[in-house]
Amino acid sequence: MMMRHAILVAAAMVAGLSAQTRTPAARAACTVATTVCTEFVALGGGPARSLIYRTHSLDTRNEGIRRALIMVHGTNRNADHYFSTATAAAFLAGAIDDTVVISPRIASNSSRNQPAGRGGGGCNDVLDANEVNWSCNGDSWRSGGTSTSHPDLTSFDFVDQILRKLANTSTFPNMKAIVVAGHSAGGQFVARYQMANKVHETLGVPITYVVANPSSYAWPDATRPTSTEDAAPDAAKGAWQTEDVHAKFSYGPFDAGGCANYDKWPFGLESRTSGYTAKMGDDQLKKQLVSRPTTFLFGQVDVLPLGGFDSSCGAMAQGATRRARGEAYVKYINEKLAAKHAVQIVSECGHNDRCVYTTDKVLPVVFPKVP
Repeated sequence: MMMRHAILVAAAMVAGLSAQTRTPAARAACTVATTVCTEFVALGGGPARSLIYRTHSLDTRNEGIRRALIMVHGTNRNADHYFSTATAAAFLAGAIDDTVVISPRIASNSSRNQPAGRGGGGCNDVLDANEVNWSCNGDSWRSGGTSTSHPDLTSFDFVDQILRKLANTSTFPNMKAIVVAGHSAGGQFVARYQMANKVHETLGVPITYVVANPSSYAWPDATRPTSTEDAAPDAAKGAWQTEDVHAKFSYGPFDAGGCANYDKWPFGLESRTSGYTAKMGDDQLKKQLVSRPTTFLFGQVDVLPLGGFDSSCGAMAQGATRRARGEAYVKYINEKLAAKHAVQIVSECGHNDRCVYTTDKVLPVVFPKVP
């Protein structure tokens, strides 16, 4: 009897030691795009706050999380849809158990007070108590513009705070990688946030950026693609016939006679007089644009003016189609500024976030391998 008791005690001790060495079990992910999977993030020390959809709470200790994906919505501010896209991608990547997936809602009910603006979409979101009201003007919220209800807050501050929470080792002690991604207007947000944010180097967790199919970029200087070869309108519209990245672009001065604002923020770096980037120098923005790891995703057949395509003169100065604009932009910053950003042409995808982000070759970019 004594011998049997000793054996049981020894077995329990071995089991306990084994349990201590195992990777902590992840909590079940919350994956439905309803209020049950939402929480608020306090901004500016509170009580101001903005809503996120998330698979795991950002305030509850979770040792099972090793990665995070922040997916920024498009012009319709439909964070629920983008949360569904991101969680579907996580399932396909086999990453749903150890990744916290987040889709922030940059909400606005300002359409009754101001015109919708380019990509505003008619802003009639229902806001909760103390929920920040962001600008209905798409050019503002997707480039770090200020809130209409809290002028001391910008849309980039919102993602800064999410990143701080994700990098908090008291909550996520095993966090190894964070990806900030977006599509369409969300792609514009991420492209500008990549070059502008003030937290990238401070968090102690590697951050990468994934930019998909934006209508425009913040060009680092006044140069633009010339309308020849791959940038010629007819050639750009016929680009869908290949999955190869186009590279026959030439660059030169832009005739601003009919488009005086073509190089003003958010299309270029000029006239940043308010918002997140107002006090940042051009050289700092260019340095960050080059140094922060980024992958650009362009749909093979995203060559039509669909899905809120920006046809303003400032955007058209960058190219005739989304794909041509992206290919020309990345080629320029890689060759002119010595950046080393990656480009993927996503086979058979048009202007569709779900097609792009659930494609097999894209999954490893959005859910990088971690130790």
